[in-house]
Amino acid sequence: MTGTDERTSAESPGPGGYAAARLRLLTEGARTGPPRRAALAELTDDWLAGLFTAGAGRPRGISGISLVAVGGYGRGELSPRSDLDLLLLHDGSDPTAVAALADRLWYPVWDLGLDLDHSVRTLAEARRTASEDLKVQLGLLDARHLAGDLGLTAGLRTAVLADWRNQAPKRLPELKELCDERAERQGELRFLLEPDLKEARGGLRDATALRAVAASWLADAPREGLAEARRTLLDVRDALHLSTGRATDRLALQEQDQVAAELGLLDADVLLRQVYEAAGVISYAADVTWREVGRVLRSRAVRPRLRKMARERSDFLRRAVVGDGRALGGGKQVAERSPLAEGVVEQDGEVVLARAARPERDPVLPLRAAAAAAQAGLPLSPYAVRRLAATARPLPTPWPAEAREELVTLLGSGRPTVEVWEALEAEGLISRLLPDWERVRCRPQRNAVHIWTVDRHLIETAVRAAALTRHVHRPDLLLVGALLHDIGKGWPGDHSVAGEIIAKDVATRIGFDAEDAAVLATLVRHHLLLIDTATRRDLDDPATVRSVADAVGTQGTLELLHALTEADALATGPAAWSSWRGSLVADLVRRVGALLAGDLLDEPAPTAPTAEQERLAIEAFRTGGPVLALRARSEPVPAEETHGAPEPLGVELLIAVPDQSAVLPAVAGVLAVHRLTVRTAELRTLRLPQDVHGDGSVLLLDWRVAAEYGSLPEAARLRADLVRALDGSLDIGGRLAERDAAYPRRRGLLAPPPRVTVAPAASHHATVIEVRAQDAPGLLHRIGMALEKAGVRVRSMHVSTLGANAVDAFYVTTGAGEPLPEQDAGSVARVLEETLRAP
Repeated sequence: MTGTDERTSAESPGPGGYAAARLRLLTEGARTGPPRRAALAELTDDWLAGLFTAGAGRPRGISGISLVAVGGYGRGELSPRSDLDLLLLHDGSDPTAVAALADRLWYPVWDLGLDLDHSVRTLAEARRTASEDLKVQLGLLDARHLAGDLGLTAGLRTAVLADWRNQAPKRLPELKELCDERAERQGELRFLLEPDLKEARGGLRDATALRAVAASWLADAPREGLAEARRTLLDVRDALHLSTGRATDRLALQEQDQVAAELGLLDADVLLRQVYEAAGVISYAADVTWREVGRVLRSRAVRPRLRKMARERSDFLRRAVVGDGRALGGGKQVAERSPLAEGVVEQDGEVVLARAARPERDPVLPLRAAAAAAQAGLPLSPYAVRRLAATARPLPTPWPAEAREELVTLLGSGRPTVEVWEALEAEGLISRLLPDWERVRCRPQRNAVHIWTVDRHLIETAVRAAALTRHVHRPDLLLVGALLHDIGKGWPGDHSVAGEIIAKDVATRIGFDAEDAAVLATLVRHHLLLIDTATRRDLDDPATVRSVADAVGTQGTLELLHALTEADALATGPAAWSSWRGSLVADLVRRVGALLAGDLLDEPAPTAPTAEQERLAIEAFRTGGPVLALRARSEPVPAEETHGAPEPLGVELLIAVPDQSAVLPAVAGVLAVHRLTVRTAELRTLRLPQDVHGDGSVLLLDWRVAAEYGSLPEAARLRADLVRALDGSLDIGGRLAERDAAYPRRRGLLAPPPRVTVAPAASHHATVIEVRAQDAPGLLHRIGMALEKAGVRVRSMHVSTLGANAVDAFYVTTGAGEPLPEQDAGSVARVLEETLRAP
């Protein structure tokens, strides 16, 4: 039967013709998806219009009453078991006739067993009900004429839209609250094994809410992929209705294979992945849209106050001019832009690209912008992300050191990492940076313990690991290991075995050296080792402890694996970790650590000074003041200088100073004043050659620094300020305080507190104080000042900045050059930790 034949049958006032035509439409395979939904809506329109005309007993040109479709039916989207949302709109002139017509309309619908949501109202009643009930107003926004007085329906649409736009500042916050409550109640669609396609966050209700926001003219959702995502969820709901024969929106486990077959998909996992991808698009669009709504409403709220200020300012300007005759100020007010990183600024509560940024010339910019946003706890502007995705050049292989550092900073930012990561994913940047990510993206985990998809679980593990970075010497390896530990779940076989190979490849690609790549591969291969052994094996059996020690290899790897085990379990779900499990794992780690413990890890033997270092030291001794040299690392670094380690980030700054007190805080303070970030730093005492007259020593500082943004200062300026800092004429503390007051640094989630420990038996010749803290401007200056006040002498130091984490070791002695007594060492560590915890 053709579509014309179907409509002819449906126009009969009785339900039989419509029911037969409806059944044929739903069972034929020729039309699916949007065409079938539109055809079903058209078929239903014709049937209801016939019922209306027959029931009214008047010609089609009837006045004063109309039949209106609202809600999903108003949008022309009828799934096989959708209910019919209908409004009988009238002018109030003949209530008795309207009631009789309503009965002739509603009863045939009920006779067919169709769900019906109906109302009978005048235009005034409809508007009043909409003003009182947000759900009614949302349904009326999609009002569509079916039969009767077209002018009456048009008047309803015009009035409802006008009311909605006029009331938007009040109604949109109500709508957001409604969406938030629903999300809290139903969960997030893209992570649920049995999602509600309509009610869960990222579902069809949220897509409808975005249409309502767009209708308000206050804000609009990102359009890219949104219509396709909505269509996907509607197609799945159609298949769910047909396969179950019920009006349900919940995609239950036992029905997923049948729904997948109905859609021609391979299996239920492919189905869920498509659903998750669609929900992710809608969720991201909702996040961006509601953020824009908030920004617009805040702007409107302050506008009256700004207008008043502008009037007062205008009155003042009429009375006063500056010396050159031009009025003060004037022109359009420009939104304040605060620098966050090179090429990245904050504007109006979002992270955007600086005007001078050139993504096509700066392949690290996407990661730098993402890291800056996560550290500041701010969202990335969708327009900035779109521009980065469209223009940024791909990173070379292996990545430059800066790119690896920015990735580590992003992963170590805690909870803000999630939102920033999702913004990058929305534009495909993550899969471009890490191609192996595509196999785990939106991949479901059919395990009752897991509450996330594979990709989100990996990010959640990194978030949990960020809180544990103070417990390890290599936070960068912990964070990257957290990101990669389940990367093998996109491949067949044991995911730990597959993941080991992938992790080693990824680690090499992003710039880790062979030793670090091997550690990361070990972490991924054995990320379940500690929890499985602790809960399933006899820890009193020496063979058990020996097997773990053999697999782990070193104490450093054991330390990382312990933190990764806890982060992985916490990110899995509430059933995966408990104090009991934690105590068993800690006991196993203690036993394996004892087995792996070796001799004293004494202070590393200093390498022989280079010719340049010796020249600077002699010049410093002879002049009695600091001597320094800046050397860019654009030229290849000799192998004997790097000892096989990867080249650090930044430029080399060599400083030689006659041995004296307060050198460390002075140098660190000057670098902070000049906005130089310390990536690595070493301090040691250099004995002068025998042919140099006099008996003395020189402190040699070898630093790797990078400009926070902008260019490096000249060496002459650095030296001049260092001279003033050493003689006390430069108020470093005051300069830093003034800068912080003028440009307060924003942070997202509070970083883990600093941790200062005394390494037991780490050196025969000095006491080793280890500091692990969030990197910040002036951090090393504060440490140096605290150690100076404690009256200890820094014999040598080894400083590293890994992402946003500072991992420092200070070899300190008494004034007589001896290790600190145990009690004094503990006191110094406690005072230093309290100093760093203070705001």
